[in-house]
Amino acid sequence: MRRSRFLINTLKETPKEAVVVSHILMLRTCMIKQLASGIYTYMPLALRSLRKIENIIREELDAAGCQELLMPMVQPAELWSESGRWQAYGKELLRFEDRKDNGYCLGPTHEEVITDIARREIRSYRELPVNLYQIQSKFRDEIRPRFGLMRGREFIMKDAYSFDTDEQSCDESYWQMYEAYKRIFTRCGLTFRPVEADSGNIGGSYTHEFHVLAGSGEDEILSCSHCDYAANVERAELKTFEPAAMPDSVPTPEEVSTPAQKTIEAVAGFLGVKPEQCVKTLVYRAGDRIAAAALMGHRELNETTLRNEMGAAEIELVTDAATFQANGLAPGFMGPLDWPKDIPIYVDDEVMAQSSVVTAANKVDTHVKNVVPVAHFNPTKVLTLRAARAGDGCPRCGEGVYESYRGIEVGQVFKLGIKYSESMKAFYLDAEGNERPMVMGCYGIGVSRTMAAAIEQNHDKDGIIWPVQIAPFHVALLNLDIKDEEVVAACEAIESGLALHGVEVLVDDTANRPGPKFKDADLIGMPVQVKVGARSLKQGQVELKVRKTGERRSVALAEAVDEILADLKNLGWNSAPGQV
Repeated sequence: MRRSRFLINTLKETPKEAVVVSHILMLRTCMIKQLASGIYTYMPLALRSLRKIENIIREELDAAGCQELLMPMVQPAELWSESGRWQAYGKELLRFEDRKDNGYCLGPTHEEVITDIARREIRSYRELPVNLYQIQSKFRDEIRPRFGLMRGREFIMKDAYSFDTDEQSCDESYWQMYEAYKRIFTRCGLTFRPVEADSGNIGGSYTHEFHVLAGSGEDEILSCSHCDYAANVERAELKTFEPAAMPDSVPTPEEVSTPAQKTIEAVAGFLGVKPEQCVKTLVYRAGDRIAAAALMGHRELNETTLRNEMGAAEIELVTDAATFQANGLAPGFMGPLDWPKDIPIYVDDEVMAQSSVVTAANKVDTHVKNVVPVAHFNPTKVLTLRAARAGDGCPRCGEGVYESYRGIEVGQVFKLGIKYSESMKAFYLDAEGNERPMVMGCYGIGVSRTMAAAIEQNHDKDGIIWPVQIAPFHVALLNLDIKDEEVVAACEAIESGLALHGVEVLVDDTANRPGPKFKDADLIGMPVQVKVGARSLKQGQVELKVRKTGERRSVALAEAVDEILADLKNLGWNSAPGQV
């Protein structure tokens, strides 16, 4: 491909609307163009990379026995009402009506549609298991689209759905897809980690997320230093605490004046204690219900645990004075001691393990010392509410501690069970002729997000460093003297020789000076650069540069193709059938 005929206009300056590296570099390299907030056009350079990721996905899923189909993006409201998600999903579901006033939505996911297909097409246990997948655009009306393709409203996704006769067969499908995902991200040339996670709005009993490790990742991952256990921080398990023994003599709580001391740090400093000795209480809202969570002052709340306990799709921290006033609460001075009986309060097990704590008195400007949780608190329920963090002990092996990483979620596998098949009556007949709900699994990969994550993980100050497996082109061939016939002939010979081996080449035949060509080549980030100029060619030489390592060397023109192929293979490229 000739650069002069390829639609790519690079930018020197960082676009002001871009913050994260992938967004900056995708805009600067003309990979994406914003059409509206969170909605982008994939330009030719980006599309080449996307297609390679899609091809890897197709090859691995087809090899795993999956079948590809393509479902409509527009979905009828009645299907979502059957599953119970029409109202529960939230405002991210873009709802609209057609000219006949029928309700529809733009699909953020396709559980309802695929379940409808299964109940229409599958009748007997002899037709199971089945695993169907598609690669298609999705739409989620994010409240704050940001970071380019990392959190857009419209995005490309691979979603697959398995249907099985029972839990055991579903487990087999689940782990088969888990292994396929590992192969997919390995073939994409990414450093990643599968971690246990929360299933969120999709539902289901068991799930793993696949994270590309990158310092800019939105998600925190905790991994044991001793065993293989890893989990999203929301899901990471913690060692539980046993309640403290009831003392023979229970001290009387002592109220102390703490004027204007509303934060844990302020209270601890004022009373001369550590935050680890104080209890903090937070109030959350789920619809028209509120509930409180109490944990030690140095800990952060795992909102996912509280949300699940409240049986809510979403919760939010209460901050408005009206809610506090209506419920007789004193913001900044709330504590489990003498808590209102009509408001549920969940207490972390670490709190109940303490022999003595400081807590707010539910009175303005007042805290209480000498509080014994097992004697003085009356929680609605005691559970592990605190979020895990680096340094906490691993409960799986009991020997290691958690280490923290940042990750970008690019895929997730769910064990859905019968959540959708039962509500939507997707039944099959077993060997005895009895109707049973199909047991489902769900498996997603953010294709466009994977491309962005690859850039977040692979870049330097000069631009992108593409993994060879998903690079738009394998080689950037720079013609430094476009009017020199010998240089042009040499470039054509190298391009032709590489094409025989399936190597994709972008030839920079523009009239730009060498300096800008070098900068563009680094910015766009093809794995290998080849520089052909009149001066070096007189010596029978061309220069090669490996983008990842920065290694440069001069090689004989006659050996250039072999040397380039060797560099590509060292980077993980394989020209064999079925490989990228």
